[in-house]
Amino acid sequence: MTAPSQGELIADEIRRAMRGDAWHGPSLRELLEGVTADEAIQRPVPTGHNIWELVLHITSWANIVLRRLSGGQPEPSEGEDWPEPGERSEEHWNGIMRDLGESHERLCEVVAGLSDEDLQRNAPKSTNSVSVMLHGSAQHAAYHGGQIALLKKLVTKLHRRTAL
Repeated sequence: MTAPSQGELIADEIRRAMRGDAWHGPSLRELLEGVTADEAIQRPVPTGHNIWELVLHITSWANIVLRRLSGGQPEPSEGEDWPEPGERSEEHWNGIMRDLGESHERLCEVVAGLSDEDLQRNAPKSTNSVSVMLHGSAQHAAYHGGQIALLKKLVTKLHRRTAL
């Protein structure tokens, strides 16, 4: 049996951050399971982002990293870093959740096919390697996953209070 390539190992790290069996704890999919549109749009920290905005942001950055890998524009376009939430409905929220999974799956497919040489090259407009950028993508998902976990607890707590 051949050892996995570095690209395959990084793709696995990104998948674990998204789907589960991550060393750091619950994956984004696990954290977001059962979160409704109404819960996602709640803003329990008035000056902070809500779950909905965080999911859009995480998805956007997976797409930006994918674009960078394909030689596209390295910098986010206007409004791409923190996209506007758009229509606030359960249907739209479900689409956003699908987009989150699909964006990371596409990224993993491309990353798994990268050679060690590809991974050691500098990322576009960066002094860091493509490898560092890709590990950063997994770390980005985990970082915001922690925020989502806290927001989910706050939203649940607020819903319990209002139900009493």
